Amino acid sequence: MDQTIRVGVNGYGVIGKRVADAITAQHDMELVGVSDVISDYRLTAAVSRGIPVYASTTEGVAAMRSAGITLAGELHQLLDAVDVIVDCTPAKIGATNLEHYRAHEVKAIFQGGEKHALTGHSFVAHANYATALGRDTTRVVSCNTTATVRTLTALKDAGLLTKARGVLIRRATDPWESDHSGIMNTIVPETAIPSHQGPDAQTVVPDLDVVTMAAKGAHTQNHLHYWTINLTRPATSEEVLEALGAMPRIALVRSSEGIVAPNSTIELMRDLGRPRGDMYEVAVWADILTVRGEELFCTYTVDNQAVVVPENIDAIRALTGTVTDGTESMSRTDAALGVRADFLARAPHLSETHPAAGARP
Repeated sequence: MDQTIRVGVNGYGVIGKRVADAITAQHDMELVGVSDVISDYRLTAAVSRGIPVYASTTEGVAAMRSAGITLAGELHQLLDAVDVIVDCTPAKIGATNLEHYRAHEVKAIFQGGEKHALTGHSFVAHANYATALGRDTTRVVSCNTTATVRTLTALKDAGLLTKARGVLIRRATDPWESDHSGIMNTIVPETAIPSHQGPDAQTVVPDLDVVTMAAKGAHTQNHLHYWTINLTRPATSEEVLEALGAMPRIALVRSSEGIVAPNSTIELMRDLGRPRGDMYEVAVWADILTVRGEELFCTYTVDNQAVVVPENIDAIRALTGTVTDGTESMSRTDAALGVRADFLARAPHLSETHPAAGARP
């Protein structure tokens, strides 16, 4: 029988609430509780769903209680009760929490908003699960970096990748913040080349020859990537699609089927009954992908709110060492979350794969 890993989530925002639900979906994990400093509808919703809520700071206790949020305790009590804490706090906040986690002798997972130097290890499950085994800390890289590593290592594993040059059109802000943040009626180029995603991918796979450029667009959901990739030899589109299709957490979509833009994938996820309309996969357009000799041209879309969720789950198993085979961990995670390579094939009913629609497995 699998060892049950006791997990806490510090930060119940965009990523934290999704990671919390994903933990609950795993047969070998227990969500002990979530912690935050906010006292609005997000934590009230967590309490209403029966999730134990802790205050991340002593100062936050009074405000949370006055807002009617029932508290299970404070962060230090949560840390005493878990094996692993997944830090989903805003960028740069996580770094200030590391010593607190160490003092409680818990394993800690951070997000891509923190620097690689914080943990000395950056994580994408397919690429470097083995090097995370038994570590005290790791950092799950950002949504765009996760997608970059998944797609480029798919080609690398197939012996096809020489170098890659990418242009990223990033969403302006997360949807829930669109009332007070983001840009309108323009597109804003990042001021440095390479943008941070390429060097960040190299913290996971050091020998990737990758350069990225990026801009923020006036939209709030999903990123869009365009890639020009030099292959090791002349190839066909079919060979490239086979290599991409063999990589877990990459799904092939087609504009001929009406999936013509990021909004189409969002609507498709909702139609499939995905919690919050989340897409854990990188969606690559198969009928746009073009190969000319040794050059590959392709585009894909990335759900900025959800694509890193499976990686967080695998990182939990890697740090604790309960599953030593990365392929096995990914298979467990993907089965629990309903991750798939073909969105339009018949899927299990949502209640079979995710707790948001039914009882805990």
